Amino acid sequence: MSRRILLISLLIASAAPFARAQPKPRVRAITAFVRLDRDHYQPQVQDAVSFLHRAQAAYQGAGYEVQTLRITTQPFPEYIHGLSHQQALAFFRSLDELAQKQGFIASLGPAMLSDSDDRGMANLLSEVLASSKNLSGSIVIAGQDGLHWKAIAAAAQTIQYLAAHSPGAQANFNFAATAMLPPYGPFFPGAYFTAEGHQFAIGLESANVVQDAFSAGQDLPSARRSLAQKLTAAVTPIEKVATTLASGTGWTYAGMDVSPAPLGEVSIGAAIEKLTGAPFGSSGTLTAAALITSVLRQLPVKRAGYSGLMMPILEDSTLARRWGEGRISIDGLLAYSSVCGTGLDTIPLPGKVSTLQVERMLSDTASLAYKWNKPLSVRLLPVPGKQAGEKTSFNDPHLVNTVLQPLP
Repeated sequence: MSRRILLISLLIASAAPFARAQPKPRVRAITAFVRLDRDHYQPQVQDAVSFLHRAQAAYQGAGYEVQTLRITTQPFPEYIHGLSHQQALAFFRSLDELAQKQGFIASLGPAMLSDSDDRGMANLLSEVLASSKNLSGSIVIAGQDGLHWKAIAAAAQTIQYLAAHSPGAQANFNFAATAMLPPYGPFFPGAYFTAEGHQFAIGLESANVVQDAFSAGQDLPSARRSLAQKLTAAVTPIEKVATTLASGTGWTYAGMDVSPAPLGEVSIGAAIEKLTGAPFGSSGTLTAAALITSVLRQLPVKRAGYSGLMMPILEDSTLARRWGEGRISIDGLLAYSSVCGTGLDTIPLPGKVSTLQVERMLSDTASLAYKWNKPLSVRLLPVPGKQAGEKTSFNDPHLVNTVLQPLP
């Protein structure tokens, strides 16, 4: 090998560690907020879909994968007022069919925003979600006025109904009980708004960026600095695309949920284990959760929604495995949620869980959210016919099956 070729080879080798590109997050959700007029909803939806496609093209042109396009309406009791029960069901069937045809998913907003709301709307939402494919919804179980006890009971009954009446007991994936969640968050099922529409928000899948920021044996101060640098570098260009879209379309940018959402092998559990050097659920897990959250709260972008650490058991391969090993518990997740978020997310439960037990999980989460004035939510997935020690059998590409644990 000539001296010149050898020198070039050495230069390339020395530059390689610095040339490695930072992994990009995926754009999990582009969510448009639309104040629906029941008599004119189809052109309204078409206008929103046109914007969403334009936004999708902008992000894809910038090198990002876009996973889902979403539309969130104002709380649905507002726009079905005056319809009979059967007419309301027919309307939502039509909306679901339109969503499937146009390639978006839709959140109907909360059935109950407060304890004074009609509990019958929760029953209607249960029927709608049990049979729909592209619709989701929620019930608000705590707000600035405190815990919503009637809503907690209604949400528990909704969870039980969906477990018993939906194909594969999977409709609970599309239902959330939310507490202290602000409007204009992009993530479903809790997304909602109550004012004017024509806004949009961005949700990320960026657990890979968190994992890339950490290294084995790294001390926590340097881990925090690394994470802040990499997440800032990841979210800044995404917001630039959003603000450019806003200026060119007339749609208002409502912000970005910077939560590093995981999916399957893109695992926040694996990222935390890389930092702590121990299985998720071991000592140090709470500290790691707090460290990540502290960085998220200081990112130099307009934040929306939860903007906290997400730990969805059935959407994260590492978390699902640790759940099946018994290393993670309901109370443990709530302890972590005291320093991060997002509550009890996609938790598999044995089929014989009682409504009272569900209510207690909901009220514990609502109490924690209200105490610390932070957004938390609950998605519980009871599995009829399955008991502790058996493995779930969800047939969904977004869910990781795991072993059911005894009821708390």
